[in-house]
Amino acid sequence: MFVIASLKALHAYQLKKPNRVASIDVVCRPGKRVGRGLKKIRQVPIKETAEALSLPIHEIDTFTGWTPPVTPNGPINLIIAVSFGLFVPPRILNSATYGGLNVHPSLLPDFRGPAPLHHTLLAGEKSTGVTLQTLHHKTFDHGTILSQTPSPGIDIPNPDCCTVPELLNLVAPKGAQLLVDGINDGLFVPPVKDAGWRFKEETGNLTHASKIKPEDLHIDWANWTMLEINRRNRVLGPLWSKSLVASNPSDGPPTFQQKRVILTEIEEVEPPKGCGSLAVVPGLPFANAPYPVEPKKGRALYVFTRDGKALRINKMKVEGEPVADGLRAAIKARMFGDRSFQLEGVEFTPFRNPLV
Repeated sequence: MFVIASLKALHAYQLKKPNRVASIDVVCRPGKRVGRGLKKIRQVPIKETAEALSLPIHEIDTFTGWTPPVTPNGPINLIIAVSFGLFVPPRILNSATYGGLNVHPSLLPDFRGPAPLHHTLLAGEKSTGVTLQTLHHKTFDHGTILSQTPSPGIDIPNPDCCTVPELLNLVAPKGAQLLVDGINDGLFVPPVKDAGWRFKEETGNLTHASKIKPEDLHIDWANWTMLEINRRNRVLGPLWSKSLVASNPSDGPPTFQQKRVILTEIEEVEPPKGCGSLAVVPGLPFANAPYPVEPKKGRALYVFTRDGKALRINKMKVEGEPVADGLRAAIKARMFGDRSFQLEGVEFTPFRNPLV
């Protein structure tokens, strides 16, 4: 993790130069209750690292009523926040002689916010970097840039295939080294100098790296191209939509309701022969099979994207059901309409309605 790399590097630097870093105290968030009955507590990973390094630990969920400790070496004189998640208030920053520092995994001021790695990949960036900044007294990621990856940044290996863990592995050691170099060079000592270059060289709009929300994984079939869908699936994980599902009452006609469908495994493929006319309705799944659809060899579940490319839904999870083969899951949930179409000598059966 990004923060663990920084803590380990700072601790190694302290052992090497105790005259520069006399002591390190670690502040982290409390563990969260998880699992059935919330009986287990999942600790934040940084706590385990701090314990392994025999560092003092302070667990807080708010700064209200909390004051930095006075160590045997005197009061804390520098605050360092890395992926902490809480805003460090002016009261805390003013209590430290040199204020605060932050290591951010982007070339600020671009990709300010809590999810810079995700948004870097979602934007299709070919390069990235890390930034050492002061902690601003009023808002996140608006401090003075003390040091930054030199222009033009670090190349992202295979940017069209890169995942968040892979990008994290790339920038974590870079950020840790930037922090140690900044401490060693005394960049935090007033008067601090702005060393940022990204804003001066870039004329385009800045991207805010907002927190990833469930809606960011909700496929917009009318607007998302195959590139966008593949990119979000790679960066954020399995995407979802809603589909009309039929009930199967013992008597009377079926009733319908919309249920969430998670596309747990999708693949860009060549569309089946003869189904080209179905591309006019993006998001309308169909099977290369006559009605009633049966899960025979060679049959699968497909859907077209806005730019006329075909996705095969290999596996999906219908709300309330386990993950299953895409075609079998659709049959079980009675998502298919009650008629098929013959196109170029091949029969296809679509869903009753497009995914939404």
